[in-house]
Amino acid sequence: MNEQPKQFSLKTQNIFEEVYHIARRIPFGRVCSYGAIAKSIGVTKSARIVGLAMSYSHYAVPPVPAHRVVNSQGILTGKFHFNPPSLMKKLLQHEGLKVKNNQVVDFKTKFWQPLN
Repeated sequence: MNEQPKQFSLKTQNIFEEVYHIARRIPFGRVCSYGAIAKSIGVTKSARIVGLAMSYSHYAVPPVPAHRVVNSQGILTGKFHFNPPSLMKKLLQHEGLKVKNNQVVDFKTKFWQPLN
């Protein structure tokens, strides 16, 4: 990808970094939700900002395991930010997770709760 990242305010950039910090802590073979990450950084009603951060995570250094972040039902809603979209599923399967119909099987047992 040769595109340049969109420029965000310093406040938004700081929120993105907090999101990335939490996402980098998600253990191999586990998943977390946008809402749980939002709650853990104090923006409880802002799961969408976490989704926005994940959509720009391919610019982050060190890398962010964005494939481990799904919606509150375990659905791979962020898959369209992967190239190709099937890559998100493949990365999760590589970690031993089962995905059926774009949803993590046994989501509740594979869910990782971020610590506050």
